Amino acid sequence: MTDWLVPRMRPHRATIFGEMSVLATELGAINLGQGFPDTDGPATVREAAVRAIREGRGNQYPPVHGVPQLREAIATHQHHWYGLAPDPATEVVVTTGASEAIPAVILALVERGDEVVLFDPHFDIYTAAIALADGTCRPVSVLPGTLRPDIDALRDAVTSRTRLLVVNSPNNPTGIVYTPAELAAIAEIAERTDTLVISDEVYEHLWFDGHPHTAFATLPGMADRTLTIGSAGKCFSLTGWKVGWVTGPADLIAAVRTVRQHMSFVSGGPFQWAIAEGLALPDEHWESERRSLQARRDHFTTGMSELGFGVIESEGSYFLSTDVRPLGFTDGRRFCHALAHAGGVVAIPEQALCHDERDGAPYVRWALCKRREVLDEALARMAAALPGLRRDATEQVGDPLSPAGG
Repeated sequence: MTDWLVPRMRPHRATIFGEMSVLATELGAINLGQGFPDTDGPATVREAAVRAIREGRGNQYPPVHGVPQLREAIATHQHHWYGLAPDPATEVVVTTGASEAIPAVILALVERGDEVVLFDPHFDIYTAAIALADGTCRPVSVLPGTLRPDIDALRDAVTSRTRLLVVNSPNNPTGIVYTPAELAAIAEIAERTDTLVISDEVYEHLWFDGHPHTAFATLPGMADRTLTIGSAGKCFSLTGWKVGWVTGPADLIAAVRTVRQHMSFVSGGPFQWAIAEGLALPDEHWESERRSLQARRDHFTTGMSELGFGVIESEGSYFLSTDVRPLGFTDGRRFCHALAHAGGVVAIPEQALCHDERDGAPYVRWALCKRREVLDEALARMAAALPGLRRDATEQVGDPLSPAGG
């Protein structure tokens, strides 16, 4: 059969998220791989969408760059939380989720041969979008053991050919929140090299005690070179609504708008009206959601530590990263497949989100944005399965869950 797919997209034919979610369905496993909550978002926001449909708001094509009321709400949200003041008329664009915002930005700004620098492991849509633009991806490894950004390596990676630098904090997949010092160092590199920045802040309200989120555009000199990506799906646990946005200086937003209008054109009219109302919810709402997720983070972290995983503290986002080496395994991909079959729990091997799989080989990502009873069932299944997995590993020559049996 002829393979008509252009060569640059062939490495992106399948995603690890799709692969592991299909496996979860086939096996009836608990899916702690894909990052979506298993509860609906706020009733007030859901009712606002129903009301918008009944009142005929957004049932036909909404304005191409987003419902004005939503763009105004996004600008107000940015000002309230970060002191930023984007003009809703020219400095905000609504997208079909962050997963459209990312390629819209990259396709608008990257030409053949331009370099985009990002940290591994990374959200896989970034590299797919770079390939779509025929750009060049320059991956930078994080610091082993801590999964924190390696600033020195980043400094070496940025060259005169670098067009964009990707910042993602709170980070997917690692769960790391960049410190003010780390962000300031990244900002210094961007300014010194005159590099534009994509700041993926979809988990902006999901940070945990001691690790507050800092909006990258608030750093000195960054407002004029940063495009910030937000997501209603992550803010309100309504991932199926697919409402996102990009904010930034008018000239950069104009470029993004030009490309994005030729992608989905428009989407989610009634949902846009509902999210406009949701962004005006009182501060107590955001604090309550953050505390709820933090309590599940604490509970799941304790359980994973008791099972023997090497736990890397989740500082924010939906995710917890663990190291499987304390359990005697060294290959996360093979571990995840073995656990899915033997234990009925699915997670994401972070090596699948790295250019060099050796960088992420022992790390596994778990979605902790689930109900507590689901997390407890997953912990119980793993407690029952892990002794057998470890026994199988030690009874064979070499470790079957490590690269090349070594």
